[in-house]
Amino acid sequence: MLRRRMLIMLAVVLLIVLALAGYKAFSIYQQIQMFTAPKPPITVAAALAEQRQWQERLPAVGSLKALQGVELSLEVEGIVKTLYFDSGQKVKAGQPLLRLNDDQETALLGTAEADLGLAKVDFGRGRQLVGDSAISRGEFDRLNAQYLRNQAVVEQLRASKTKKSISAPFSGTIGIRQVDVGDYLAAGTVIATLQDTSSLYVDFNVPEQTLPHLSLGQQVLVQVAAYPGQTFPASLSAINPKVDEATRNLLVRATMGNPDGKLLPGMFASLLILLPDPQPRVVVPESAITYTLYGNSVYVAAPKKDKDGKPENDDKGQPQLVAEQRTVHTGERRDGLVVVSKGLQAGEQVVTAGQLKLTPGAAIRIGQDNALKPDPGAAGKD
Repeated sequence: MLRRRMLIMLAVVLLIVLALAGYKAFSIYQQIQMFTAPKPPITVAAALAEQRQWQERLPAVGSLKALQGVELSLEVEGIVKTLYFDSGQKVKAGQPLLRLNDDQETALLGTAEADLGLAKVDFGRGRQLVGDSAISRGEFDRLNAQYLRNQAVVEQLRASKTKKSISAPFSGTIGIRQVDVGDYLAAGTVIATLQDTSSLYVDFNVPEQTLPHLSLGQQVLVQVAAYPGQTFPASLSAINPKVDEATRNLLVRATMGNPDGKLLPGMFASLLILLPDPQPRVVVPESAITYTLYGNSVYVAAPKKDKDGKPENDDKGQPQLVAEQRTVHTGERRDGLVVVSKGLQAGEQVVTAGQLKLTPGAAIRIGQDNALKPDPGAAGKD
C-alpha cells in the first residue's frame, strides 16, 4: 500500500515538472518568435544628394583701414591761439585747422622783410654803379650776397611761421579734438585724427598655398559684427610680394566702397574670397551628416535585395528600403548644405532626420516631412 502511494506521488511530481518545463519551453519559443519577427520599418525623412555648380570660398579675417588716415600733429611747440574745426567735422583738403601763437615769428618776419627791402634797393643801385665803373666788382658782389642772404632769412622765417599752423592734408572727417585754445603743445602732440572713409581697405592674411587661386580684381564678400547678416562687396587690389617667414602667410589687401559711411576704420571683418571656376559638386543637407571622432558618415536609403541580388517589394508592391551607413569625406558648408567629395553619388537618397533610431540594415520608410529639405535656389549661388 505504501509503495503504491509512493508511485502515485512520483507520478504527480513528474507531471508537475513536465508541465513547468513545457510552460518554460513555450515562453522561450514565444520570445524567440518575438525577436525573430520582422520589425516594422522606421519612419525617417530623406533628401536627394544633388550635383550643383559650387563656387568655393576661401574664408579669412582682417581689419578695415581708411583710404587715407593720419594723426594730426605739429612739428614745433607753442600755445594754441585759434582752432578752426569742431569734433566730427568734415573738412576739405587745405582747410586751416589750428594756429599756434606766432607773434614772435610775425615780428621777426617784419624786420627781415624790411632788411630785404633795403638790401634790394642797395643791390639795384649797385648794379647801376658797377656798370658805370663807379664801384668795384667786389663791392657789387657783396651787395648781391647781402640781398640773397636777406631773401633766405625771409624764407626761413616764413617757413617757421607756417609751422605754427596746420591745414587738412586731404578731405575727410576729423575725429574728436584733443586740444583747446590756450593749451601748450609740445612738438608732436596729437591734435585729432583725420580719416578719409569714402573708400576702405581690408587687410588680411591667407596661407601661402592659396596664392595660385588669387588674382587682382577677384571678388570678396565682407561682413562686420556691427551689421550682422549684411554683406559688403570688395575686390582684391594688392597682393604682398613677400610671404611672412614666421607664419608662412601672405598679406592681401581688398578695396571696398563706403558711400553711406556705415563702416569705420579699425572694424574687425570676416571675409569670403570667391575662388574662380565653379565646379560640379555633390551636396546634401547638413543635417544628413553624422559627425564623429572616427569620421563623418551618412545613412543612405538603399533598396533591400534578396539572395539573387534583386530588389524586394513589400505587400503593396513598393520597394523595401534599408539603412546603409557610409563613411563620407565632407568639404565646405554653406546655406544649410555641405559638399560631399567622396562616398556618395548624385541621385542617392540620404536620411536627414531620424538617424538616432537607425542601425545598419534597419528597414526604413520615407516620411512626408520636408522641413529639412533645402531651398534649391538658396545654395551654390553668390
